[in-house]
Amino acid sequence: MPSYRCALEIRDVRAGHAPQEVMEAALAGVDTLRLVEAHGLEIVRGKPVITIRFLVEPASADTEDALAWAAARAMALAVDGVATQGALRLTRRVRGRWLRVWRPAAS
Repeated sequence: MPSYRCALEIRDVRAGHAPQEVMEAALAGVDTLRLVEAHGLEIVRGKPVITIRFLVEPASADTEDALAWAAARAMALAVDGVATQGALRLTRRVRGRWLRVWRPAAS
């Protein structure tokens, strides 16, 4: 099954929410659509970035990427309720390397 990683920059936690709610929301957003393999939080260039790795059912490459982008958007939408966010990035595991998956024009 194809493996993807979605990375979302977190700018600030919204008033009334605890920092741990950001990861909980991100996981809930992806988990409703895909099987989550792993997750983590890193500081990249001084900014927190949530990363969630998940699987997509095998299909054509375009369909797999579209399903992965749907999960990435679901994650961003879920996080929006608890935190302001920055860049959203999606990568796909191909022959041992993580390659960027560009957002479809219709998104």
